[in-house]
Amino acid sequence: MFSHIVVGSNDIEKSKTFYDAILAALDYPAGVIDEKGRCIYANSEGVLIVTPPINGQEATPGNGMTIGFSVSSPEQADAWHQAGIENGGITCEDPPGVRAHSERELYLAYLRDPSGNKLCAVYHIA
Repeated sequence: MFSHIVVGSNDIEKSKTFYDAILAALDYPAGVIDEKGRCIYANSEGVLIVTPPINGQEATPGNGMTIGFSVSSPEQADAWHQAGIENGGITCEDPPGVRAHSERELYLAYLRDPSGNKLCAVYHIA
């Protein structure tokens, strides 16, 4: 459904450290900083870009926005969450764990990145 996701950052190096760590927990390679100063993570599943805002204004987190990362197990979600905490992220929402939604259960782990963007690791239990 999505081709790419872009999040703003006021400190690309700090954000790269954070995203390199959480994405390494999901078996993705480190990001690459391009000639425009954007950190890019790309593979056949899509593209994540971390960038200073193009308009020159300060980056702020999107109110009500959450970016979800698919994980293969609750253990991988926990590793993702721990990597984020150890690299400048802040836990948010409830602690990682099982949540019942309608007719299914999910294992969720939430973080805010160093710029305040809300992220979630999602494992579909049933």
